[in-house]
Amino acid sequence: MGKRWVAAAVGLAGLLGTTALADSPRTWRDLNHNGALDAYENPAVPTARRVDDLLARMTLAEKVGLMLHGTLPGQGGNPIGLGQSYDHDGAARLIGSGVNSFITRLDADPAHFAEENNAIQKIAEGTRLGIPVTISTDPRNHFEVIVGASSSGGGFSKWPEPLGLAAIGDEKLVENFGRIAAREYRAVGIQMALSPQADLYTEPRWPRGNATFGSDPATVSRLAGAYVRGFQGRANGLAPGGVATVVKHWAGYGAEPEGFDGHNYYGRNAKLDAASFQRHLAAFDGPLAARSAGVMPTYVIPHGATRKGKPLPPVGGGFNRPLIEGLLRQDRHFTGLVVSDWAITNDCPEQCRAPTAEKPQGFAIAMPWGVEDMPESDRFALGANAGIDQFGGVADPAPLLAAIKAGKLSIARVNQAARRVLALKFQLGLFDNPYVDPQAAAHVLGDPAVQAQADAAQRAGQVLLENRGGLLPLRSARKVWLSGVSADAARAAGLEPVDDIARADVALVRVATPHELLHPGAFFGSRQHEGRLDFRADDEATRTVAFAAARVPTVVAVDLDRPAVLTALKDALALNKASALFGLFGASDAVLLDLVTGKAKPQGHLPFELPSSAQAVAAQDPARSDDSRNPLYRRGAGLTYR
Repeated sequence: MGKRWVAAAVGLAGLLGTTALADSPRTWRDLNHNGALDAYENPAVPTARRVDDLLARMTLAEKVGLMLHGTLPGQGGNPIGLGQSYDHDGAARLIGSGVNSFITRLDADPAHFAEENNAIQKIAEGTRLGIPVTISTDPRNHFEVIVGASSSGGGFSKWPEPLGLAAIGDEKLVENFGRIAAREYRAVGIQMALSPQADLYTEPRWPRGNATFGSDPATVSRLAGAYVRGFQGRANGLAPGGVATVVKHWAGYGAEPEGFDGHNYYGRNAKLDAASFQRHLAAFDGPLAARSAGVMPTYVIPHGATRKGKPLPPVGGGFNRPLIEGLLRQDRHFTGLVVSDWAITNDCPEQCRAPTAEKPQGFAIAMPWGVEDMPESDRFALGANAGIDQFGGVADPAPLLAAIKAGKLSIARVNQAARRVLALKFQLGLFDNPYVDPQAAAHVLGDPAVQAQADAAQRAGQVLLENRGGLLPLRSARKVWLSGVSADAARAAGLEPVDDIARADVALVRVATPHELLHPGAFFGSRQHEGRLDFRADDEATRTVAFAAARVPTVVAVDLDRPAVLTALKDALALNKASALFGLFGASDAVLLDLVTGKAKPQGHLPFELPSSAQAVAAQDPARSDDSRNPLYRRGAGLTYR
């Protein structure tokens, strides 16, 4: 087989997708351009031997490049990767420096998304050893979109939030969701899911809880395990064609006082004790048993957490050797890849530590908690020696190389990390063919039959909390006064929207859980829902509900991205003998109207308790599940129609 023929086969693969290489045993990729079939290029050779062969060919700088997980830059050089296309020149510079793992945040139609990811693989193919790129993403199949936590775009099917999947509680459904989402990921050229969140949701004000499976460790463990099995394609590890999962955030992330999040300097501390910490760890049992390909340690400093009776050191999870090498690898026998959360090795200057509205944080993003005053190269050495194989959100190999030169990081540790990164690339099939078919992607994503399954899950994942006077399902009412709900969706459901509530048979009001903008200068704090959870008498939402309930039977639906205090709304609804109250966990207006009109029955049960007052929220222990005094609704509450 000549070099020229091999190159033509590779080019054909780029045009036709996976079939050109996968279906023919005679084709192979001459990744190092030497015209010979080397062991690491040979699909018939066992993975361990392929890894050994490739490692022996790599320079130290190339191995260090494997330990970085950067961001594919967006068009115009957008530093966090937003846009409809990549900055190809910028990507080429990063790949040329040896980095070949990246998160994507593109918002593009499926075919173009696939073409852009193919272009990235083509750049990688031209490097000295042709090492393919692993492309990862934050979740894309839900409603909530927050930079740094989730992404949008690409035509992915839209499912309930993970809290909604927890409200259903069906492992088979979650596993099926994972299989479908993984097929969509692979269709556009994404091979790694930076999910699921197996964090235990114990502090109700915490803004990251929407992506968890709730407050019960057994439920979280069970459903996060199903998520991993679905995405990875089998019960005990990564199957060919599956998507590697990186379960996060090991461990105790949800136990943050006042709910302030660990992306921010003011949220760097978690408050635990030995007993509560064990419950946070137990939530990871299911995904670890399913052999998640990766684990991501938490940002926060786990104060009060212990291992074998000894306190963990007061540093963030990515620098915490007892947390990673002890609790994860030794005690739970994890052998996969440990990927740090993003930007833990960056400097955090005053602009990062104490931003203001006048002098905001901007892109001075860093989370080096507990080691803020340590030199950058020392942070890399500390993290790698603690057990980090790959550093997220960074793409400059110089600090790691400096740590090695200074004798603070051994070559043996670099080889160990590089081996784990390469083994996963081989398991994903990237060395044999990383290309995808853009036309096929356009058919896989946007499939109406798949969205029908997702819509059914949306219907099942919503919780009916009150149905006074048997108001629901609506039988004869047809004229509806709306607030926060699409009039077009109401018409499609067979209802007649009216502007004058005096003409209405019923009112339908949709509102969001209250929140406050407490840290407007912080990059993440300005985007996250922080602060109070309680509806108050002078809130517009409360006034709207009271206005409607004083006049007509009223249905209220609250989007519960956090556990809202619904006492004021419940009191307002008491003005009418016929009223209903929903808790929503990722639902379109069409799905809500299907539940209201009886086309579907509510089936969900609360994945956490709903406190009764702001005082009860303030008094609860941030590390313990469902421990507020006299909750208005307990975890598991939920009604249906007779």
